[in-house]
Amino acid sequence: MLNTPSIPLPERLRPTTLDDFVGQEHLVGPGSVLRTMIETGALSSFILWGPPGVGKTTLANIIAKMLGRDFYTLSAISSGVKDIRDVFSQAASKSLFNTKGSPILFIDEIHRFSKAQQDALLGAVENGTVVLIGATTENPSFEVITPLLSRCAVFTLKSLEQSELDILLQRALSKDEYLRNRNVIVKEKSALFRYSSGDARKLLNILDIVVNSFPSSIQPVITDGLVKERLQENLSTYDKNGEMHYDIISAFIKSMRGSDPNGALYWMARMLAGGEDPLFIARRMMILAAEDIGLANPNALLLAQSTFDAVHKIGMPEARIILSECAIYLATSPKSNSAYMAINQALEFVNNNEELPVPLHLRNAPTRLMKELGYSDGYRYAHDYAGNFADLEFLPDKISGTAFYNPGNNAKEREIESRMERLWPKYYKK
Repeated sequence: MLNTPSIPLPERLRPTTLDDFVGQEHLVGPGSVLRTMIETGALSSFILWGPPGVGKTTLANIIAKMLGRDFYTLSAISSGVKDIRDVFSQAASKSLFNTKGSPILFIDEIHRFSKAQQDALLGAVENGTVVLIGATTENPSFEVITPLLSRCAVFTLKSLEQSELDILLQRALSKDEYLRNRNVIVKEKSALFRYSSGDARKLLNILDIVVNSFPSSIQPVITDGLVKERLQENLSTYDKNGEMHYDIISAFIKSMRGSDPNGALYWMARMLAGGEDPLFIARRMMILAAEDIGLANPNALLLAQSTFDAVHKIGMPEARIILSECAIYLATSPKSNSAYMAINQALEFVNNNEELPVPLHLRNAPTRLMKELGYSDGYRYAHDYAGNFADLEFLPDKISGTAFYNPGNNAKEREIESRMERLWPKYYKK
């Protein structure tokens, strides 16, 4: 009877050389930037940015082994400033006797370090006490402080292609002693690849789970149906607190802005299946209704507001229907960003120019002195005039005639434009 190994399959198959490393050819293939850095020994600090299970930790270990340097590793989850300083102290003493170069400090999930912890790295990275290799699933531009980014290159890693996952699968079946002894047969692969979603660690863990679900006396035969059955829930790559969160919400918003309800529904389904807060989705649709639909269809904002309230009251799973209705409505609605552009232009003008005084005729005059000074003098109450319109200047004299709002090219705003041209020819007359 075969005993199940205590070491997980991904760890048993972790590559130890660049030749065994699968994927990331743009970084470790012949002539690539990172491979050249390793082969010449001219190693400088860098950050590896990519999704889980694409080889960030493995690459750091391979580099340290190939260069023969002392290797320290910290996890940002459990390490503090004291741990960082302890490593620097050890590294400084050892570097005196190591002719192969500065020790390597690998920090996993470096984005979880606070600003103070990241500040503590600056001096040692700057003077070469250590070569820093950071690993992160988050965008370093948002999560790593600028002084540290300026001292490090950033290398982007990609999710593995299906062909690369297949290489890993075949390697596991042929090289892992336990799997060989179990005579594992993989009749269908598509479910393995689909559930792993470009993550090598996830692929191997799924394989491990499925194989070990068979009694030791039975030869494992893996099919797509079996994989789905053994995995009680989809091992989704969607991380509602991670980079994927921002990428998918971006795709969702851009689909609605681009008037594609099918794209909007697909990305919404991805978020809901991944456990996203439905109120977050509803909140973003409210913003889009104002920013991208705006005056072309003011009812869109009312529907988005109603959607938020309804989702809050009802909750999942029924809230998905309300979210779907709203997303389809917003995607198929006419679009205008004129209100969004108008306030942006007004704010830019205000921020870049002097503060101009309010014209006297627009000022409030609650006291006798203010009236004597001319406050409110010349103001005309619009409702006292035909069409509820009094021809007054509402901007300071110095910027009279400045237009921040430019109506969009849609039926609703063409109506607005026609009225504005009639009332305010100095702004809108073509």
